[in-house]
Amino acid sequence: MPFGEYETWYRVTGEPGTGPALVVVHGGPGSSHDYLLGLARLADRGRPVVHYDQIGNGGSTHLPDRGADFWTVRLFLDELDNLLTRLGIADDYVLFGQSWGGMLSAAHAATRPEGLRGLVIANSPASYPRWREAMKELRDRLPDGVDATLRRHEEAGTTESDEYLEAMTVFYDRHLCRVRPWPRELTATFMEIQNDPTVYGVMNGPSEFHVVGTLRDWSVEDGLARIAAPTLVLSGRHDEATPATVRPFADLIPDVRWELFEESSHSPHLEEPDRFLRVMTGFLDEIGG
Repeated sequence: MPFGEYETWYRVTGEPGTGPALVVVHGGPGSSHDYLLGLARLADRGRPVVHYDQIGNGGSTHLPDRGADFWTVRLFLDELDNLLTRLGIADDYVLFGQSWGGMLSAAHAATRPEGLRGLVIANSPASYPRWREAMKELRDRLPDGVDATLRRHEEAGTTESDEYLEAMTVFYDRHLCRVRPWPRELTATFMEIQNDPTVYGVMNGPSEFHVVGTLRDWSVEDGLARIAAPTLVLSGRHDEATPATVRPFADLIPDVRWELFEESSHSPHLEEPDRFLRVMTGFLDEIGG
C-alpha cells in the first residue's frame, strides 16, 4: 500500500469485518514480520490478522541511503496510522507489538485512539536506558571470555567479524530464542536484517545487547498512564527484556495484566506456542469481538 512516496508491504489472514483486526507490529527496529507469522493462526478464531513489514525492511520500500534524521519513531507511528486507515480498520482493531514493536504500540496507544480495543505488549522494555542496564547484567553472566570477546570487537568497531557473531550467538541462544535449531521463521527474519541492516544499525546498533543507535535514550514510560485500552503484557523467564525493563508497563498502565512464560526467553510464541495461543485467545475473547 502507498505510504507517502513509499510503500508498506502487508498481508491479511482471514476475512475483514468478522471481528476487530489483530495488527501485528514486529520488532527491530529493522526486522520483518516473518518470525511472527504464526500469529496468523488466530484468524481461526474469527478475526482478521494483519502482518506488515515496517518501512526499510522486508517487502516494504528499502532506503539504504537515508541517514539517522530520516529513521525516527514518528516515521513508524505515521506508517502504522496509514496502515490502519488504508485498510479501513482504524475504528476496530487490536495491536500486538513485540519487542521494539511493543514500545511503538504503547506510544500509539498513549494517544488514546478511539478504535483501539486492546493492546498486547510482548517482550518489550519500557525504555532503552532500562534495557541497556539489563544488558550489562545479562552479559556479566555469560560464560567466561564471551563478554570480553564482545567488548573487544565493540571497542575496535569490528562487530561484523565471525568471532563477534559467534560470541553474539551465545547470548542469543540464552535470551532471544531457546529452541534448537532456531525455527525457520526466526532465521528468515535475521536474514532480512542482514540483507539490509540500515534501520537496525542506525536506530539500535550492531546487536541486541549493544544499543548505541538513536533509540539508546528513548522511553515510553511517560505515556503509559494515558493508555486506556485493556492491556496484556507478555515476557519470558529468560527474556532479554528482564522484569526490571517490563515492570513499568505493569505498574503504570491502568487496565493491565502480566503473563510470564517460564520456559521462554524473548520469543514465547516460538518457545511455548501452545500456552502462547491459549493466553492470546483468552485475552482476545475477554475483550470481545
